[in-house]
Amino acid sequence: MKRLIVTGGGRGIGAEIARQASHAGYRVGIIDQDLDGDLESSAGQALPQSAASLQLLPADVTDGAAVQAAIQQFGGCDAFVNCAGILRAGSLLELSEEDFASVLQVNLTGTFVAAREAARSMLESGGAIVNLSSINAAQPSPAAGAYVAAKAGVEALTRQMSLEWAAFNIRVNAVAPGFVDAGMAAPFYQDAAVRQARTAAVPAGRLGQAADIAQAVLFLLSEAASYISGQTLSVDGALGHSALHGLARQ
Repeated sequence: MKRLIVTGGGRGIGAEIARQASHAGYRVGIIDQDLDGDLESSAGQALPQSAASLQLLPADVTDGAAVQAAIQQFGGCDAFVNCAGILRAGSLLELSEEDFASVLQVNLTGTFVAAREAARSMLESGGAIVNLSSINAAQPSPAAGAYVAAKAGVEALTRQMSLEWAAFNIRVNAVAPGFVDAGMAAPFYQDAAVRQARTAAVPAGRLGQAADIAQAVLFLLSEAASYISGQTLSVDGALGHSALHGLARQ
């Protein structure tokens, strides 16, 4: 049974990745700073109740020693997903240095630290890593704060990792969600007007779901993607190519 660790897997998109991976036959470990060790109150609601293959691994992704200990506690890993992230929304003119730094620390430095520790555990046997990016890496949006810079950094870091770790048979890719009604973004869609406007902006005609992202992640972890590395897969219903969507040609 392959061993998969998901950071930020206690809720939202990370929990859905863990759930689908468990159904696909992976033994799943969840690294999350806020796990309380209670399957029901953390990832349990998103995972099969009989998921004996699930292990909760409380740790801070920015703490290399803690991540290393969690991986060792799990017995190593064959696959690793960086899904932990935070958002501090606000105008750059009003954004504090502390909020800017905290977003970079978790989203970018945390991705580096966790992936580095995962790669160290894969040096002998190889493996696959997927980092969660965002449509914001290429498309800035109002009040996104440092999130845009952090996710652009994740994509550049993914390419660098893929180059350096290919010799160890470690593949590294990224998935960039668009408008997804899950995780940190879910509260936005409780506003009916925002939900309608964002849905209308997507050429595919619907918001993404956590399952859409999880399926893309599992593909990149699979043998079907064995010759893919250093790539970012956008899962956005063509939103990233929609600048002229709905505009008639003159």
